[in-house]
Amino acid sequence: MIYLASASPRRQELLRQLGLEFEAIPSDIEETRRPAETAADYVVRVALDKARHVAARIRAERRPERPVLGADTEVVMDGEVFGKPGDARAAAAMLNRLAGRGHEVLSGIALIAGGREWTALSHSRVFLAPMSAAEIEAYCATGEPLGKAGGYAIQGRAAAFIERIEGSYSGVMGLPLYELNELLKKLPKRR
Repeated sequence: MIYLASASPRRQELLRQLGLEFEAIPSDIEETRRPAETAADYVVRVALDKARHVAARIRAERRPERPVLGADTEVVMDGEVFGKPGDARAAAAMLNRLAGRGHEVLSGIALIAGGREWTALSHSRVFLAPMSAAEIEAYCATGEPLGKAGGYAIQGRAAAFIERIEGSYSGVMGLPLYELNELLKKLPKRR
């Protein structure tokens, strides 16, 4: 059993896929990139900040000690971290820039247990097909892009526009399962 420092339904779905028992406890940290912080350092730091925030809350509430997992995923193109669009207009602007081009998707994860911290980074490349203005407008009208890094959900309707990915599908979804499995191996074995 672990604590997931996220309310993301996609991350919960991926944990279920691995057969992991978890309790989701969203963290409410501010996600702001620091000056001169690389995109890779940013996603790993935010994942660690989320895990630390929830671990502190668990201790304060005197809940059972269990590993805490934090994650963050960002879309990056030309060195710019895109973030999550707050409305359809912002989503359309992101998709207009991403369509017909390749971009990076970085997923950082952090695991805290027994006073130790481990982190990992998944780096993938996603290539979106060219999209017409009508396609972008129709996709944005579904509401799916809201709250998604880069304004799209690879596991949803946007899959129709993904030409190819290089890297981790689960990482693009928001929780790289290979990297997570490697971190879980570091946990002390229970008797």
